[in-house]
Amino acid sequence: MQAVMNSLSHRLILYFKLVRLHKPIGILLLLWPTLVALWIASNGKPAWHLVLIFSLGTALMRSAGCAINDYADRNFDKHVKRTADRPLTSGQISGTEAILVALALALISFALILPLNVLTKQLSVAAVFVAGSYPYLKRFFAIPQAYLGIAFGFGIPMAFAAVQNTVPLSAWVLLIANVFWAVAYDTEYAMVDRDDDVKIGIKTSAITFAQYDVLAVMLCYAFSFLIILLVGWQYGLRTWFLAGMGSAVIFSFYHYTLIRDRDRMRCFAAFMNNNWLGAAIFAGVALDYALH
Repeated sequence: MQAVMNSLSHRLILYFKLVRLHKPIGILLLLWPTLVALWIASNGKPAWHLVLIFSLGTALMRSAGCAINDYADRNFDKHVKRTADRPLTSGQISGTEAILVALALALISFALILPLNVLTKQLSVAAVFVAGSYPYLKRFFAIPQAYLGIAFGFGIPMAFAAVQNTVPLSAWVLLIANVFWAVAYDTEYAMVDRDDDVKIGIKTSAITFAQYDVLAVMLCYAFSFLIILLVGWQYGLRTWFLAGMGSAVIFSFYHYTLIRDRDRMRCFAAFMNNNWLGAAIFAGVALDYALH
């Protein structure tokens, strides 16, 4: 009995690592724009059951995406120093197990939104398709990070749909802003693995932008901030919102100091710091509604 329990415990630890729950940065990068959308869609007063559903759903779908990503990249990751010891890549779990884990998490996530309206459920199907197809774009799409931005930002139109039963133009505009933000932070991430990615033939924005990678990152931050500012202003957000956006701009300049020399570890630090950038924008939105 003890042996069975030890084996099960070991398996659960491997699944935990597969979906990267020990590295929650991906969940947070999905969560902040989703919460911003929820607050704006509800005029600063989101129903707390929606906050709970979208927060849990974000964690589940990001985890499912990690499992699918590792399955798609299982023959590539073994050639990348940073990913060679992942459970699937190293052979500790099978490809079938990874797919089953992803399916289970996706089904649980879908169960969470069953109480919501039909439009939200329809959008969730599109979200699953985008998330599942993203890993395969790296074979031929020069800037797969743009597609990642759609996958990571699909909580934005879903949040508006859940609150308003419609998706206004502003929601899609915010999704575009998220695409620019994702290209910025995931280019920083791709700069860490650039040498390995060139060897194995994976396409990333860091390779595509080449010597203009730092400039491209900063321009993407600028476009993202400008779009969010315009949308926030349209919705009447002012002082605290501007303070949050100002903080995000400061974070982006800090990122520039980290990535300008293209040092691998400093580029990774810049990527990780995007959690605080996203948190600053959300805090500005939430505080402006609360204190307006």
